[in-house]
Amino acid sequence: MTSDIGEHRGASTEAVEHHYDIGTEFYRLWLDSDLTYSCALWAEGDDLERAQRRKLDYLIERAGISGSELILDVGCGWGGLIRTITDRYPHTRSTGLTLSRDQYRHLLADTPDRADIRLEHWNDHRPETPYDVIFCVGALEHFVRFGLSRRERTATYRSFFAYCHSLLRPGGRLVVQTIGKGNRPLDQDSITDVQFLANEIFPESDPPRLAELAHASEKLFEIRSVINDRHDYSTTCAEWLRRLRNHRPEAERLAGARVTEAYERYLEASVRQFDEQHLVLYRMALRKVDGPAVPG
Repeated sequence: MTSDIGEHRGASTEAVEHHYDIGTEFYRLWLDSDLTYSCALWAEGDDLERAQRRKLDYLIERAGISGSELILDVGCGWGGLIRTITDRYPHTRSTGLTLSRDQYRHLLADTPDRADIRLEHWNDHRPETPYDVIFCVGALEHFVRFGLSRRERTATYRSFFAYCHSLLRPGGRLVVQTIGKGNRPLDQDSITDVQFLANEIFPESDPPRLAELAHASEKLFEIRSVINDRHDYSTTCAEWLRRLRNHRPEAERLAGARVTEAYERYLEASVRQFDEQHLVLYRMALRKVDGPAVPG
């Protein structure tokens, strides 16, 4: 187990609660029935339910789950991935970590027996038995704070990869889905969008660059596959926005007019940023490089 990861905390519990603890019923108005709050995987003719199910199927396939694994889900959200795995594979056992009290309370009331849900930061988690698979879906975006240098950001991501390396059995798999920074320079409108998202929606959070993740995982993980599905996230955000607008009166009743307006603006901005290549969406499959973790 690595011992130098305590300083790499990323977004605080208060910052996570600012976004995720608005209320589960508010999110239920515009997410799918499983409350999956990450980019879907779209095919011709899909609605949101099918596209989110397709995404979960893809992530599970990338993890190579055969049916008896010990699984960790870092940033498990409202538990859609864990429920899908436990329903499909009756001999797996899963642990889910979240910092959101709303998500934690929801999961305690709706969690399979073979799942252990914890209100716990990832670098506080100390399992007794190594895992076979670790998922990190839509959580890596919160691991560094806005304004850090490239060196500081890469060091933080390396602490996470080293931690995952220490928790996995030989040959263990790590599956990551994360928003990333694109390579197209920002114009003034995009800078305004980014500042709004950083200040009002996702405080203390900033998405990674692919080069940072590749550098951070060196000698710890083999990158087996990586794809950029930014158009899928543009489509997902557009559908979330449509559903939120269709339920605007109820959304205002649950979360207030200011929050509802802010979320509409956030989803509008997200569609633009993915369409204009300022944001991207990476789905990555990695395999543990056997042997002791390599520091630095």
